[in-house]
Amino acid sequence: MSLRSAGARKGARDAVHHPVFARYYARVSVTAETRMGLGAVRGRLLAGLSGRILEVGAGNGLNFAHYPTTVSEVVAIEPERVLRQLAVESAMRAGVPVDVVPGAAEALPVKSEAFDAVVLSLVLCSVRDVRRALGEIRRVLRPGGQVRFFEHGAGGGRAMRTTQRALDGTVWPLLTGGCHLSRDPVAALRGAGFELGPYRRMLLPEKGPVLPTSYCVLGTAWRPGTGDARR
Repeated sequence: MSLRSAGARKGARDAVHHPVFARYYARVSVTAETRMGLGAVRGRLLAGLSGRILEVGAGNGLNFAHYPTTVSEVVAIEPERVLRQLAVESAMRAGVPVDVVPGAAEALPVKSEAFDAVVLSLVLCSVRDVRRALGEIRRVLRPGGQVRFFEHGAGGGRAMRTTQRALDGTVWPLLTGGCHLSRDPVAALRGAGFELGPYRRMLLPEKGPVLPTSYCVLGTAWRPGTGDARR
């Protein structure tokens, strides 16, 4: 494969800066691939994709190994420098061309209508402005292009949702690089004008204690328009 950009471009200003959390996340996320079954979830998230793909909030690049060979190119946006450097290393091992670049979800550094699909994987919880980020995603998708999403958010009964909101309003975002527990990714996508396709709610881990982070959803949405990508 060829990597056309090293991603850690000199002089680039980081959109976010959470080096301590980034290092912690990098360790925990690798462990979660097997212990929590996230590797299998990533495989389902990306199955059947083709063409040019934009991945927003690529983290340390754990999705890269799961892209099918029908994908011609992945442009992976990651704002945090530590995670971006790790993503570059993952890109070099990927089976498809991956270009890792700095940037923020609210101002994607790519052309309009340039991508066949956008991948969102555990990113809407931490963007600063969800509505603006989803507006940018609509902009860069071609008409009929799809969004593949795997996100965590609000869930459970009244007590759990109260706990999630309380954590969001106090220590959780400060400790976890801006993550929020009580956002609703499905409602956000629908509110941004995407057409919701099939999606599945799940608990992770599937067995064991239910945590405020356990409520996840995996699915597909489309940008309305011609050239329908549903196949």
